[in-house]
Formats: sequence, C-alpha cells, structure tokens
Amino acid sequence: MVDFRRKKIRLPASRYIGRNWYFITLCTASRTAWFNDGEWVRAVRAFLQQQAEASGFILVAYCFMPDHLHVLASGLHPDSDLTGLVKGFKQQSAFWHKRKTGQALWQRFFYDHVLRTDERWEAVANYIWLNPVRKALCSRPEEWPYSGSLTMDWRRLVALGCDPWVPPWKRKT
Repeated sequence: MVDFRRKKIRLPASRYIGRNWYFITLCTASRTAWFNDGEWVRAVRAFLQQQAEASGFILVAYCFMPDHLHVLASGLHPDSDLTGLVKGFKQQSAFWHKRKTGQALWQRFFYDHVLRTDERWEAVANYIWLNPVRKALCSRPEEWPYSGSLTMDWRRLVALGCDPWVPPWKRKT
C-alpha cells in the first residue's frame, strides 16, 4: 500500500491574521459547474458577504466562474482571520447546498496568496475581473454577471485599467 500524503500548502497560521490582502480561489467539488446559475451565485455570494462581515473583512473583488470562485479580501482589524472566514463561508454555503442538492459544493482545500508589499491590490482585482474574458466566457469584464465588488464601483476601476498582474505561480524567474 502506498502512503500518500498531501503536500502542506499553508503558511504559518499567523500569516492569515491581521490587516493583510488575500487572493483566494475555491473550487467546486469535482469541478462541477454550479455557478452557471444566477440563483446559486446570489445565494453563495450572500453567505460570503455575511461571513466576511462577521470575520472582519471587506471583499474588494470576486468572480464566480462556473466551477470556482476568486476573491480578493482585505482584513480590517488586527484579529481578522482569513482561515476563519473561509471555514465559516464554506460550512454555511456547503450546508445550504447539500440540503438543496444532496451533493458536496466545495473541494476540501482552497488556494491562497497573501499579497506582498510590492503587489498592488488594484492589479489583482483586475486580474480577478478579467478571468471570464481570459476563459472566453465574455469579451469584456463588465459583461460577466457573476463578478463584482462589495465595496466599490468595480466597473470604474476596470475602465481605469492598471498594470497587469501576473500571479507568482505563473511568473518566469
């Protein structure tokens, strides 16, 4: 029998607490396209907003793709806890979804990136909002009905443009 152990992808717990900027991606279980339906997106977005407020975060950018969700969040307080936000959000939305469908909503883990001091949040937000354009789901970010911001007029920020952000995992060294 092969002993399979998943690679630890998390930073120390202290890196997820405080007034930091976080880019997170959550994928649906089996990459099922649950977010092609506006009703599902509205319900899950409401859970996300509720949990963000309870955890001391603002949601600057989000984009629901058919089988995953991108979020740019910023901690408002020294004790804002990203892992608590994600755990609470996934629990609430998964419970609601399981009651509706009998199926799992989320993969077990999520991907995160703590923005470095040289990374501009505006560029990361634009990267998130341009995701449906890169995947050829629309021609302009404003056309995608499942993107937005809970804190600002995001379409104005997109129109201003900014230097393109390249995720660290796609950068050539």
